[in-house]
Amino acid sequence: MNLHAAAAIYRFEMARTGRTLLQSIVSPVISTSLYFVVFGAAIGTRITEIGGVSYGAFIVPGLIMLSLLMQSISNASFAIYFPKFTGTIFELLSAPISFFEVVLSYVGAAATKSIVLGLIILATSWLFVPMRIDHPVWMLVFLVLTAVTFSLFGFIIGIWADGFEKLQVIPLLIVTPLTFLGGTFYSIEMLPPIWQKITLLNPVVYLVSGFRWSFYGIADVSVEVSLAMTLAFLAGCVAAVGWIFKTGYRLKS
Repeated sequence: MNLHAAAAIYRFEMARTGRTLLQSIVSPVISTSLYFVVFGAAIGTRITEIGGVSYGAFIVPGLIMLSLLMQSISNASFAIYFPKFTGTIFELLSAPISFFEVVLSYVGAAATKSIVLGLIILATSWLFVPMRIDHPVWMLVFLVLTAVTFSLFGFIIGIWADGFEKLQVIPLLIVTPLTFLGGTFYSIEMLPPIWQKITLLNPVVYLVSGFRWSFYGIADVSVEVSLAMTLAFLAGCVAAVGWIFKTGYRLKS
């Protein structure tokens, strides 16, 4: 295993974050803080507690998950698309490094940046609302699993996209709506029964529910189901990436 090459790619990607600190870290934190102001302070004062938790604290896990999903996809998709755009992808493919090491370095860097951002947003949230974390270990487990899974998903999008505009199609038109409709700002128990069943078809529901359970011990679906769905999506992304490198899909053309 060529750890030196994998570490070199990883360090390069992490260094790029330092050069774009305003866009990579500061901007998402400010955007999330505005959500706290609008939903937590303005709207939250008009909404009663949900599951014994104040509305401002209730939305914290959902907001962290929202930023985590979007940044994981964005970081990983751009990281692999840019070498394709400049043509340096062919140097990478001809280098003495396996596809596993390529994925490990790019996805590892994207996931690391997303996890750091999630922890920063978590720390920032304490400035706005009092909150607690009942299961800190499980919180980290869901944080890491989600970051890795959606970094892999972003990696797939970056390989699939043949233009900068396509990098934003799936995140903006699919992932963002699913996140907003996945219990980020509400409990699905507040919906009519028929819509509760329909909402369970949304995979983001399981991510947000499991992550919220790690904070307050309340969830829309059982934590076991949330963990199983996350692992199933992770396995699907791993299988898709393996197929891409095995066939050379959009890598060698």
